Amino acid sequence: MQNSTPPLFKQGIPALAKLVACLVIGLALMVIDFQVKSLGFIRNQVSYVLRPLENLMLLPSDLFSFGDDYFTTRSALEKENLSLKTRQTELSLLANQAALLSVENQNLRNLLDLQKNTNFTTVPVEILFNPPNPISQRVVINRGSNHGLNLGSPIANDAGILGQVVRLFDNSAEVSLLEDWDFAVPVLVARNGLRAAVVGAGRGNLLQLRYLPVASDLEVGDILLTSGVDGIYPPGFAVAVITKIERNAEQNASNVFCSPIAEVNRHLQALALIYNPQWDAKPAIGSGGPATAPAPGRRQTRPKGQP
Repeated sequence: MQNSTPPLFKQGIPALAKLVACLVIGLALMVIDFQVKSLGFIRNQVSYVLRPLENLMLLPSDLFSFGDDYFTTRSALEKENLSLKTRQTELSLLANQAALLSVENQNLRNLLDLQKNTNFTTVPVEILFNPPNPISQRVVINRGSNHGLNLGSPIANDAGILGQVVRLFDNSAEVSLLEDWDFAVPVLVARNGLRAAVVGAGRGNLLQLRYLPVASDLEVGDILLTSGVDGIYPPGFAVAVITKIERNAEQNASNVFCSPIAEVNRHLQALALIYNPQWDAKPAIGSGGPATAPAPGRRQTRPKGQP
């Protein structure tokens, strides 16, 4: 049976009449739906059937949006993380620098206090670098003969003796530290006045007291001070503390090991001591008055003509 064309869409009906008829039918359905709500059930069923198809059609767009958001967020987080790490590194460096400046500030304060309580001239020095010698324990400072230093000038900090100038230039000097091999300082034991010489034994090794008999009155913990008998080091500066004693009765000798009191590799600032033993000499009897010792903590007056 051949299907016949609906009367509305027969070829004889003009196209405009067909359009008007469709619009009238559509408006009528809209009015009926708005007034009676009779098409709600049908719409819900159709929407229920078409919803999965809509979701399926929107899936590529959702995936594209999700991927774009994911990579955008990941890139932003990576940049933020890198920025935070850089800031953390900067803050860490600033904190380390602040700690270093605090330590140097305290060290400089101690050196200033030491300058006020000495009876000799002091020259502030700064350690520049270590010479490229893996064996010796030496440093180069930023003061030389133009600043009053001499060969043998002691170098010290607020804790005690650090070393001695062994090479002198116009504006710099090389200093041999206490630990340098065979570096010697005349000392005396603060407890009993026993005199000896502290000798360096190389980088990282303990200092030694040599040529002492077994019966020497020494104890672990004794403080060793500069004796001043060499005319180079001012007397009374701390040098080392005895940490170990090995007595050998058969050879009548004692191996005495000491640790430096002034940590030789700790700070970059120190003082060079310009010392003349004549400044500590007492006037001879009959030279104009009794000999008097200087008051502790006060600078002695040097004789005229002395540098």
